[in-house]
Amino acid sequence: MGSVRKRWDTSGNRYSYSRLLAIKLAKAPGQFWIDTGGQNLIGANMQHFNALSAANWLVQQHADKKIFSSLPKDMALSNARQAGAVQDEFVRIKAQKCGDVIGWKIALATPVMQKMVGLDAPISGRLHRKQVAHAPAEVSTKGYGRLLIEFEIAIQIGSTLLPSSTRHTSQSVAGAVSAVTCAFEVADDRQADYSKLAGKGLQLLADNAWNEGAVLGEWLPFSQVWPNLSAIPRADDVMGDLKGEAFINDKSVGFGYAHDLMGHPLNAIAWLANEANDRGAYLKAGDIAMLGSLVTSKFPNKGDHLRFELQGFKPIHLYVN
Repeated sequence: MGSVRKRWDTSGNRYSYSRLLAIKLAKAPGQFWIDTGGQNLIGANMQHFNALSAANWLVQQHADKKIFSSLPKDMALSNARQAGAVQDEFVRIKAQKCGDVIGWKIALATPVMQKMVGLDAPISGRLHRKQVAHAPAEVSTKGYGRLLIEFEIAIQIGSTLLPSSTRHTSQSVAGAVSAVTCAFEVADDRQADYSKLAGKGLQLLADNAWNEGAVLGEWLPFSQVWPNLSAIPRADDVMGDLKGEAFINDKSVGFGYAHDLMGHPLNAIAWLANEANDRGAYLKAGDIAMLGSLVTSKFPNKGDHLRFELQGFKPIHLYVN
């Protein structure tokens, strides 16, 4: 894990998006502070589960650039509540170097991906201020176990979505969205063996869904994409039918549609708003939310140029060095 340092390169027209390795809380070479605050013990019937210990283990794994592996048996996760508590601690520690939490992301949005890791629903993660940049941007492969890029739709929340007596719906959240854009998600799978991810879904949740940041395009007012706030979202409507296509070195590597995101982006936003509430949090005004990838994940190499074109938006560019 790390934080993002944004700076202008010598051309003056591109952000350099460089990863600061491994939450460097080192007191001395090879030694890392272990956070002892909080002692997050989960539930009366799970009092022996310590979320902070699991979070510290994950921090150390990232710091030591370890290949993705299972949590120790004494830290094994039994349910999403435990995994979410570990993520909360992990994100709290990570924020010391990567900045405040400024938003959310959805991962494992499709049934195929959920089945691969043994879950029956998506998972959520958090975004950190220092790991969010604007396109065009550069990212270095150094410091990542294995750089992973996804091609997404992002939205910005204009009004807070607090919990209420009823669940959020695709129609009820529409008025809370202020802006929309295309985006790259930057992630690190730490050389995970995908053939061995069965049953690892809860650990992915604990590990903040592998997120290491985002590169955002130019925001457009949400009203330009969704002018009728009372409309019932449909897969084939003007927003659901938006096409996104990904390119690496000017060669198309896949495309998808906005309705691939849980049937419609507004469905995805409603799911995320409810998920946040279920975790004791909420989407607040100003938050960014990454709704999932329209194209399968890509693993770029040094020297690659990635481009993402979302219908109606300016293309965004990411350069790998």
